[in-house]
Parts: sequence; structure tokens; C-alpha cells
Amino acid sequence: MKYKPPKLMTFPKDEPITVEVVNKFMEKHKLEVARYEYLKNMYLGIMAIDDEPAKDSWKPDNRLAVNFTKYIVDTFTGYFNGIPVKKSHSDKEILTKLQEFDNLNDMEDEESELAKMACIYGRAFELLYQDEDKKLHGEVYTLLETIKISGENDEISFGEKTYNLYPDLPVVEFYFNEERMSIFESVISLVNAFNKAISEKANDVDYFSDQYLVFMGAEIDEEDAKNIKDNRLINYYDKNQNNQSGSASKVDVKFLEKPDSDSQTENLLDRLTKLIFQTTMVANISDESFGSSSGVSLAYKLQAMSNLALSFQRKFQSSLNSRYKLFCELSTNVSNREAWKDIEYTFTRNEPKDIKEQAETASILAGITSQETALSVISVIPDVQAEMEKIKKEEASTAIFDKDKQSSEKGTVVPETNEEVTNAQD
Repeated sequence: MKYKPPKLMTFPKDEPITVEVVNKFMEKHKLEVARYEYLKNMYLGIMAIDDEPAKDSWKPDNRLAVNFTKYIVDTFTGYFNGIPVKKSHSDKEILTKLQEFDNLNDMEDEESELAKMACIYGRAFELLYQDEDKKLHGEVYTLLETIKISGENDEISFGEKTYNLYPDLPVVEFYFNEERMSIFESVISLVNAFNKAISEKANDVDYFSDQYLVFMGAEIDEEDAKNIKDNRLINYYDKNQNNQSGSASKVDVKFLEKPDSDSQTENLLDRLTKLIFQTTMVANISDESFGSSSGVSLAYKLQAMSNLALSFQRKFQSSLNSRYKLFCELSTNVSNREAWKDIEYTFTRNEPKDIKEQAETASILAGITSQETALSVISVIPDVQAEMEKIKKEEASTAIFDKDKQSSEKGTVVPETNEEVTNAQD
């Protein structure tokens, strides 16, 4: 089943929002539901191989599904933000408010799920939901107001209207790419082909495990067949009296063998596997050759996924800006409406790190850049601002210790006599 990439649903801002308009958009959204369900099933391992026509009852009918899609999504999201996004601000008060907001909403987990959903569906946002009574409830957000909607059997009506406190739509979309395509949507046909090929391979194994035994030139009865099965012994000879030697020249017993296509199938499976990872630009980190790579070689193997992550990062950061812009619009949250512009985001790739190399890089940067920039390259520092505060406290403590030490030294000890000589001016 092929799907076209979803399109953004837009509406002229100068035209009024009516029940008919909302119904029209809901109908368009329903067309996307089938696509979302298909992508969700792919991630869960419910594949097209399950819908293949059933074979004859006497034939093996394996339905194997290798979940490349879940592996691709989980590997990429773990690489992209397995290490949570760091947020910093020059204003300590604003930073404290942002941290309180993030902690209250468990934002690290929230952003991880948003990234995963964007990879699966191409986008992540919610607007409507259904309760246990199957009645439709939701809200329509406009620039000026929020309208509650409810209904049943696809018939909705407008309810209470409230003034929108935000100057913009209070909905933030996190999307994987401009086309709103899933990270694995371009390889669905390859995954389905792999599942079909490996299922047929399993069928072949079953065929070989259940081969037919052919007797030519000899007749066996039911008891003979049972003995052959139990004792695994075949001993037939020609009882014709004219054949004094008792040879079995006229008896031929063998298994009926199928042509061997093992190498062809393995080549196909290997080719499909490589194409799946190459097309999605996600590294197959479970590959045996991957673990032996290090340094520049490892960087090259991660280059494609790094480029993909950088592209997603720009869109993810734009969505974060939209979120915190809405947060800063209300004076009950922060005093400065423009504070969101000064939020700095640090995205750290979750990949093997050389701490020694990072420390050396930070040491070099310390003489060129600010302390904050130099410390930000060290992955073992979770909060650069907090680390800078610790350094200041340590420096202050060291300075006080040195001052006390100097003030306590009233003279100089002469090594030869071990006598204290007081420095005084006559």
C-alpha cells in the first residue's frame, strides 16, 4: 500500500471558523488516519507479510517480520536526543523559571517522545480526543479565541468560547522534515520485500525438513513404512530367484530434493539490508564491523546519520523556540516577553566519546573562547552553568586559603639552623 506524503491543512485567516469548516478539516484528517495507523503498525512489527494470501494447507506458510522500522526509529532517536537537550540563559532568573517549567512537565521525557513520534509519523501534535462514551470532544484554536466542540455520530456543535491568552496559536508542531514523512516511510517496500524473502526462506527450510522419500522398484506396506520411520534403516533387495546374488539393482530409494537457492536468497537479504540502512541514512550499529571502528573511521560511518540529525535538529530547535515563545508571552511565567530569544540550546549526539580528546579540545579553546564555550564540548558536564559556578566557588576558596597562608607566615625559616628570622626594617 502506497501513501502520498501528508499536506499541511491551511485556512485563510480572514474567513470565519464555522461548524462546516471544522467538519471539512475533520474529513481531511480522517484520510490521514489510515496512513498513521499503517506507520504505527510498522513500528510495532505488524507488517504486510501478515496480509499475504494463505498458502495451501499442506504447504509451510511462515510469516516472519524483521522489525527494521523500530530499530531505525529507536537508534536514531537515541542518537539524536538520548542525551537531553541542554538549555541555558544569561539571565539566572529566567533560567530558573525555564527549569521549573521543564521539570514540572517532565520535559526530557516529553521531548524524547516528541522526537520518536516525529520519526514515526513525520509530525507530532494532538488536538482532538474521544472519551469512553464515544462522544467527540475537542477545541478549535484561533488567533483570538478557543472554541470548545462536542458531538456524536460525526455531527459537532460549538460550545463555550474563551479568549486566547496567547498572541499566536497555542499549538506547537514538531516535524521530522518539511514533507512530514516518517524516517522509514521511504523504505517500506524494501522492508516488506525482506520479510517476504526471509519468510519464503523459512518455508524452504520446512520443505527440506519434510522431504518425500521415493521408493522405485520396490513395494512397501504400512508396517515397512513404520519401521523405516522408527529405526531409520532401509534394507531392500531383489528377491527374484533368478538373481542369485540378491542384489538390489532394480531398487532405488532416495529423497526427493528441491533445487538449492540458498546463496541467491542470502544475497538478496544482504542487499535489502544494506539498502534499508543506506536509504534511511541510519547506521546499522549492531553490524559486526561497526564495533571495531574507532576515531575517524567511526565518524565516517556516522556521517550520514549525523547529517540527518543536524537537519532534524534545526526543525526541532525551531519548535522549541515556538514553545518557549508562548511560555514567555504570559507575565505570570516570566517578566520578559522576549526572553525566549536568548535561550541557547545544546544538542549532544549520543555516540561513543573520547573524553581525553574532548578535554584537550576544551583546554585549547579555553585560551580562545569563553569558559562556557570551552566547557560545552565536554560531554560529561551535564550543566555548563552549574559547572562554572562550581569552578568559581573553588577558585574563591583557593584564594582565601592562599591569603590566610600568606598572612600566617611572619618570617622565613633558614634550613641550616632551622631558626625563624623575622623580617623587620630598622
